Amino acid sequence: MKNNASLLYSFFLVVGDFLALLAAFVFAYILRVSLDPRPLMSQVHFSTYLGVFLILLPFWLIIFAMLGLYTNRVFENRFSEFGRLLVGCFIGILFLIGYDFITQRGIFPARLVPIYGLIIGFLFVLLFRTIARALRRALFSFGVGINNVLIVGDTSVTVELVESLKNSKVTGYRVVGIVGKNQRHIDGINSNRHFASFEEAVKGLRHEQLHSIIQTELYSRPDQNDEILTYAQENHVAYRFVPGNSELFVGNIDVDLFHSMPVIAVHQTALVGWGRIVKRLFDLGIGLIFLLIAAIPMFIIAFLLKLSDPRDKILYKPKRLGRFGNTFVCYKFRSMKRAYNHMSPEEGFAKMGRPDLLKEYRANGDKLDKDPRVSRIGRFIRKYSLDELPQLFNVLKGDISLVGPRALDHFELDKYAKKNLILSVKTGLTGLAQISGRSDIPFEERRKLDLFYVQNWSFWSDIVILLKTFSVVLFHKGSR
Repeated sequence: MKNNASLLYSFFLVVGDFLALLAAFVFAYILRVSLDPRPLMSQVHFSTYLGVFLILLPFWLIIFAMLGLYTNRVFENRFSEFGRLLVGCFIGILFLIGYDFITQRGIFPARLVPIYGLIIGFLFVLLFRTIARALRRALFSFGVGINNVLIVGDTSVTVELVESLKNSKVTGYRVVGIVGKNQRHIDGINSNRHFASFEEAVKGLRHEQLHSIIQTELYSRPDQNDEILTYAQENHVAYRFVPGNSELFVGNIDVDLFHSMPVIAVHQTALVGWGRIVKRLFDLGIGLIFLLIAAIPMFIIAFLLKLSDPRDKILYKPKRLGRFGNTFVCYKFRSMKRAYNHMSPEEGFAKMGRPDLLKEYRANGDKLDKDPRVSRIGRFIRKYSLDELPQLFNVLKGDISLVGPRALDHFELDKYAKKNLILSVKTGLTGLAQISGRSDIPFEERRKLDLFYVQNWSFWSDIVILLKTFSVVLFHKGSR
């Protein structure tokens, strides 16, 4: 009962990518040869040019395939697809340039043709895939390509899955039944679609075309689990298992042989091995560029702070917890009035005789719209996160990373759930919590976002977070 909709969609993407790339290089040829009056590097007739690309472009598609661009886990994730398309197009054009270099007769009539081809090719493929995604969702609305799913288990994950899959017009999945004695309260599933056992579900759904089984609970009796897996294998139904201990299977997972025995190795974070090296090199390169760009604004802010209070220091240097719990000195521009420097909120509000403000501060998630402890200049630089610019020096020193969890103060450590997991990577100048609302979201939600980043790190996610940080800072969402 295998659903071929995903396979057909993958084939559609292969054909569409090929036509999009071919159209891009035809357009690149026309732009440079027909519309540009400048002399050419070599005379390459259009029919020869087209013939070569009809042969070479399938190798470009092989590169796309090796990057996973024709698999569900990539084409159903917009950001992942975008990043891999960019990498795939870059590798593809390098392949074509390499072929042009080793052949006796070049395939490009001018040096600008491959550059035009790269830019236009990426845009054409991205446009095609955007249209393809919209068409696929339109077909979902008519029930075409929908995967029928049976969920087996009496756990909270079952409820979450039903909730996340309930809009079949968007997800492409339809929950046709639930196996579990305690799941009859779930909304969105007809009562006659709830089954007490898997055997009962098979009989009740015999007229349904079942495409996927998701088991959220491992039964104590092995024969019950074998029954489900055997049915899936014999009937060519996709099978997935969600472990009860979901924390065990997050982050970076390796399946390997350990003394001839298959084992699953679970790392605290996906940021291991070469990932750490690439991230550090990225921090050094981009951090230095950011520091050069920020040099003049930093000088102006330092001058204004010194001018506003010559007796006070320009920088505020609190101690924070970094990777593995190591303490480092964090550099920030002073934003508090000198009378409240180096004081906890309790001490500061007590000093000004305003315990009511402390209560409001804690109730609002450690923030106040007009905190009287903050100076006028401090309020402005906090609004646009300019007070954090000196932390670029921390990035270059290796104390922190450009992207990571929020730097922890010592008194905050006990508030953190799974604090040791948070401390398995370097803290960041910006992070997932900052672009998701900064101080506008509750403390617990910020911690969950930090945990998610640690467990699911990828180089592409760092780039996305950095890009989104600029828009967040520009519109000062969640600033305080």
